[in-house]
Amino acid sequence: MPIETKVPSQPPSSLDAWVKLLDGVRIPVPKESHDRVVQAINDSRRSLRDIAELMQDSPALVLCVMREANHSANASQAEPAESLEIALNRLGLERISQLLARLPSLPSDDLPPVLRQFLLISQHATQQANGLFASRLARLWQEIHWGSLLFLSPMWAMAVAYPKLLDAWELRVIHKGEDAGVVEQQLFGVRIMQLCQAVAEHWRLPGWVTQGYRLLTEEREQLAQVLNIAREPDPLEQQHRLDEEPALRRWFNQPPNTVLLANGLALAAQVGWDNPHLLRWQLLTALYLQTSLDDVQQQVHQQAAASARHHARHALFHPAEALIWPWDQRRPHPDMLTPPPPSSEDLAHWRSACQELLAQPSPFSNAVHLSAQAREALQACGMQRVMLLSLDKASDYLRVQQIAGLPTEAGAMALPVQQNKLLQKLMAQAGQLRVTPDNHAQLAALLPAPLRAFFRGEHLLLRSLAVGGQVLMLAVADQGGKPLADVSVQAFGKTAQCIERALALFASRNA
Repeated sequence: MPIETKVPSQPPSSLDAWVKLLDGVRIPVPKESHDRVVQAINDSRRSLRDIAELMQDSPALVLCVMREANHSANASQAEPAESLEIALNRLGLERISQLLARLPSLPSDDLPPVLRQFLLISQHATQQANGLFASRLARLWQEIHWGSLLFLSPMWAMAVAYPKLLDAWELRVIHKGEDAGVVEQQLFGVRIMQLCQAVAEHWRLPGWVTQGYRLLTEEREQLAQVLNIAREPDPLEQQHRLDEEPALRRWFNQPPNTVLLANGLALAAQVGWDNPHLLRWQLLTALYLQTSLDDVQQQVHQQAAASARHHARHALFHPAEALIWPWDQRRPHPDMLTPPPPSSEDLAHWRSACQELLAQPSPFSNAVHLSAQAREALQACGMQRVMLLSLDKASDYLRVQQIAGLPTEAGAMALPVQQNKLLQKLMAQAGQLRVTPDNHAQLAALLPAPLRAFFRGEHLLLRSLAVGGQVLMLAVADQGGKPLADVSVQAFGKTAQCIERALALFASRNA
């Protein structure tokens, strides 16, 4: 069954608009789990508990059932169902069958990659919650289990609708350390935890889920006070400070906080086991359990390994993999890795494209025909985002002639040369500029804002192309914002020379 969710290319910018959009997202479920549950429902020997156990392999399926049971039109009680079994009892087998028939299902490997990764994080969080807290709070194990599994579910919907936004958020906030508030306003128009809280409340998810988000959005001051106590190395001093603030101690010792702690541990471990985000959640967990940091770290590692045995999937990263890495090694974001060099087939295509540019007499009927071949050559040498701009001498504007790997609206961009000193320098004489992390802070401020918006990242090439000393075009290219491969940088320079030669041949043909 196909995924029928349609989302606008431009993401919402207000909380209400985001909630409305995410509420309509159809989250696909793995076909294998879907088929097993359907088969169990049709088997009269299976109990609701059996069906609930089968559903656990598919967090998205659990979410669909919980949302349906807690929907205001369906809920038979004022309070949301706190467990899957309660939700199944509310709905009954016939309505569950109808729900399953409406759900999109796909083979596991065909699920969107960002969605698959977030589902794995939620399963890891559930393992951490069960291992660290459920045995100590046995009567509350269902609240702990289902709350932990569903805590990140608003992000699952976002991973279906706008996976690139979540990727960009992870790269900039987690890996590059940019200010979360600034990044989230730029990407989403709202703070991401406030959005998750609003969605969780709209879906009437279990109370422990919404309470965790309230803690992150409305009770951050108390959380900071507790973290300050958790950093105290002396356990007796920790206890003394908590005894002095009984209201803070009661607030922190609430059982629903286990859901937030487990998800904090699972999310932070995605980067690596030696990072300040994870240490904060480990310290808070140690204080909650009244045990040492060493003991918590050992337990967390054990639960990560247990989660990997049950939940790890091919082509997905599980933090248990990093337990055998050097302690200080971090998992880099894919956009921080240099792309592989062009394949032999790509290089053959590149040589062919360059040969056509250099052909005599010029085979091009017009400048657009020539620039299309130039764009193709730049792509073949490994450039993933390409923009070719030509100089309109009458208006002294640079106007886009070709794009690749960029939104269609990039094609309408026009840049006034005289209003930007960097463009003036590039258009005065042929030259190449390479933006790197070392000079990005300096050069990014000099780039025209529209160009900067389409080429986000710290790695970029700009090359002005001239004929007879007169600059006619500007080529802008990168490898999707990732570090540039040396062979692709060299090929970019050679391609630029071929384009300049093609421009000269074309001009002489029309002379």
